[in-house]
Formats: sequence, structure tokens, C-alpha cells
Amino acid sequence: MIVSKPERVEPIIIDEGKIEKRILIGSKDGAERFVMRLFKLQPGANTPYHTHDWEHEIFVVRGKIQAVSKDKKIVAEEGSFIFVKPNEEHQFVNIGDVDAEFICVIPYIPNNE
Repeated sequence: MIVSKPERVEPIIIDEGKIEKRILIGSKDGAERFVMRLFKLQPGANTPYHTHDWEHEIFVVRGKIQAVSKDKKIVAEEGSFIFVKPNEEHQFVNIGDVDAEFICVIPYIPNNE
């Protein structure tokens, strides 16, 4: 069993520091089926608009993000959860005035943490 805190995990810096990604639980911890990641987006920052073959489970820990898909834009605030189906185009945008944080759980796929 592993018990830790996000601040003990070294962040991966993306988009010149506008986004931080921390792999909270992954293959390095012995997780064979899922990866749990924590993203932090500065105000105005966004993930790329993209798609892939696997689903996402998202939980908004802090702030307010806009979940963008091909057909709609939905606001998700602290305490909200989001399900992104496989192959669904999507993007997350921090529309708040403070850093937004969300947990993202995906299936483990080698070289995809």
C-alpha cells in the first residue's frame, strides 16, 4: 500500500509552466491497470483539443474548468466529475481566476502516463 500527497510527486511542466501534471499512481508504483494523474491549470490555460482510444474519468478538485467537446461546452466546478468516452474529442480550459486542479484516471497503456 502507498499513502502519499501530491506535493511529494515531482510535476511534469507543460506549456511553459501553465500546466503541471503529476502522476500520482502509475506503473512505477506497481499499478498495472490504471493511472491516476493530477493536473493543475493556471487561469486561462487549456489542454490541447484532442482524442484517443481510451476513456477518462475526471474529478475537479479545485477551481472551475470548461469541458469542451465537439458538440458542447460545459462548466465543471470543484466537486464535479466528468466522463470522457473513448474517441470523444475533448479539451479542458481553466475559466476561473485561480489555478484549477483535476484528477484524471485513465487505463494503463505502456508509454502513456
